[in-house]
Amino acid sequence: MKKINKQDLILVLYGGDNAESKVSEITGENVFLSLIKSGYNAQKLFFDKEFLENIQKLHPKVIFNALHGKFGEDGRVQSILDFLQIPYTHSGATASAIAMNKIFTSLICTKNIPNLHDPITSIIYKDDVSEAVRIINNFPRPFVVKPIDEGSSAGVKIIEKDDIFDIKKYDWKFGGKIIIQQYIKGRELQIAIMDNKALGVCEVIPEGNFFDYNSKYISDTTKYIIPAKISEKKYQETLDISLKCHKLLNCRGINRIELILGEDEKLYFLEMNTQPGFTPTSLVPKISKSVNISFDDMVEYLISTAKFND
Repeated sequence: MKKINKQDLILVLYGGDNAESKVSEITGENVFLSLIKSGYNAQKLFFDKEFLENIQKLHPKVIFNALHGKFGEDGRVQSILDFLQIPYTHSGATASAIAMNKIFTSLICTKNIPNLHDPITSIIYKDDVSEAVRIINNFPRPFVVKPIDEGSSAGVKIIEKDDIFDIKKYDWKFGGKIIIQQYIKGRELQIAIMDNKALGVCEVIPEGNFFDYNSKYISDTTKYIIPAKISEKKYQETLDISLKCHKLLNCRGINRIELILGEDEKLYFLEMNTQPGFTPTSLVPKISKSVNISFDDMVEYLISTAKFND
């Protein structure tokens, strides 16, 4: 879209009612303050059942989508804004819907990108407990249990070799199906994509055995190594593969890719985040800062590239 005039209304859509709503509230506030600081006419709008009516009353020029998780990140809000023909930030409806589904994204990326590997994965269903028990009993340990379409590591649990895991007692609050996935021991790499360029690679070293919700947003002991201390060749391969993932799904704006560099030196796909957080502990702002791109620069870039019907 054309450069927005600073008197035009930018609506920051945030909040919602899901496992990531608190993260969205922080992202929304930070983006709002950045826009005000840069001289834009910005207003926040909490995402609730009246959001559509409120958007139509306010007539925004652009919507900054600061939502995370279900509805705001899975293509549904994007589809509504496409229908209303209101430009919005980040990826379009189709790319968002695919990227939100960890199974679809992993299959698409690993089947089409050389040297990117898919951990052994199965899906179990809440309404078929006997089959779920059979799969779990035959699945190699350790393995990871996680929802198929949540972010921020919500609902993720690692089942170690000697753990007792009774699926009948599992809290199925994240829907009717979950992923059982091979646990890949290795180094967790996070890659920021902006303007169809891979900006850099961050290695995350959490206090525990994986980068869970607490490590991402609460703990002050998580270590972030930027740039990741891996070989120059592997670093470039990681950047190249991540950018291919971004382009393959036709994503736009700013994106974050999560990979594991296994002990076998292979790169394994974990997930893609088309609505990366803009909180004080979020990774994309950290990586961007390392290459001299400020928080305000990122916000202005997203506003300048907002569009609908992508």
